[in-house]
Amino acid sequence: MAKPQTITQKILAAHCGREYVEPGELILAKVDIALGNDITAPIAIKEFRESGAKRVFDPERVVLVADHFAPNKDIPSAIQCQILREFAREQGLRHFYDGGEMGVEHALLPEKGIVVPGDLIIGADSHTCTYGALGAFATGVGSTDLAAAMITGEAWFKVPESIRLEYQGVCPEWVTGKDLILHTIGDLGVDGARYMAMEFVGPAISALNMAERFSMANMAVEAGAKNGIMAVDEVTLAYVRERALRPYRVYESDAGAPYALTRTYEVSRLEPLVAYPPSPENVHPVSEAQEQGIRIDQAVIGSCTNGRLEDLRLAARVLKGRTVARGVRLIVIPATPLIYRQALEEGLLAIFLEAGAVISPPTCGPCLGGHMGILAPGEVAIATTNRNFTGRMGHPTSQVYLANPAVTAASAVTGRITSPAAL
Repeated sequence: MAKPQTITQKILAAHCGREYVEPGELILAKVDIALGNDITAPIAIKEFRESGAKRVFDPERVVLVADHFAPNKDIPSAIQCQILREFAREQGLRHFYDGGEMGVEHALLPEKGIVVPGDLIIGADSHTCTYGALGAFATGVGSTDLAAAMITGEAWFKVPESIRLEYQGVCPEWVTGKDLILHTIGDLGVDGARYMAMEFVGPAISALNMAERFSMANMAVEAGAKNGIMAVDEVTLAYVRERALRPYRVYESDAGAPYALTRTYEVSRLEPLVAYPPSPENVHPVSEAQEQGIRIDQAVIGSCTNGRLEDLRLAARVLKGRTVARGVRLIVIPATPLIYRQALEEGLLAIFLEAGAVISPPTCGPCLGGHMGILAPGEVAIATTNRNFTGRMGHPTSQVYLANPAVTAASAVTGRITSPAAL
């Protein structure tokens, strides 16, 4: 009788031609998608050329997205994107996204059906773990690992142990998947899941929409995890069926599968949360932040964590009929061209403009301190992004608070960190 396995073990086993893999075991596995962006792919392309390789293993499965410093902010970033364009043209890559096709990579790939359930995906970007929301094994790697995968279609892995995270109850109003993952990171710490698979389960997860699930899987790496993953259900399948470019396979964890740790969270007692600088684990209730009267200079709604249509709808609910506080800059960044168009057609962009927001083209922009909203010395931002380390969004003396789109929008209106319930 086969030993019980987690969903992560099963996907890794299938990709190295085995029935079973053991946590801690080193394996060589085939990858379905190898992803790079305009910061990480140029290094991989240099390694690719220096190896003597001539062709990628499969031009359908190497994906390049120019999203971090695009539209190009300066000459060095323009050169980086040029390297991607030339390589994509030379190799005949089907999935190269630039200009008006470019979106934030971790929103773009699921939207286009490039990643599907059961996949093994590596990306030279730590937030590649986003795709675990689709029931895939997805993880970030270094640029040299990406180069090797572009050549061979394979990568080395140590099979991670799994943590089972169960969410019970019903989320109160304004509490989102972003709050669930902040609560989890606050509990586990930024290294509490180091090189483990965070498996999200329970009725509160089943109740989340796909945007919220992507947000949770996206920030698994903020707890040190190798990957975050959720079982496929009808919500997932409804999303995948109309998009998938390839056949897919659904895996689920066996009864009795091995878990290094199990945590249960009662979500009905939560309120929206705010992660104070300088760490995503420094989590506080929004009511506490509101009492402290934390003044802000900038609010950012976007990123691979919270730049999807559902996120923009939530922010628009708060901003409709209101204006941004004097002295506060609100930057809204739809994550892909399709999301931008949908937000335009639904009237969301008009709400943002009437409120006094700046609307950016799809880009990672300020999240990584790239462009489109860099902070000056001593400035304070609240953002729907995923990291708030010292200097993350600009000057080393600036500060970033992390929150969901509703809290971020409410804070832009008052000029201080505020619960949407207070409006």
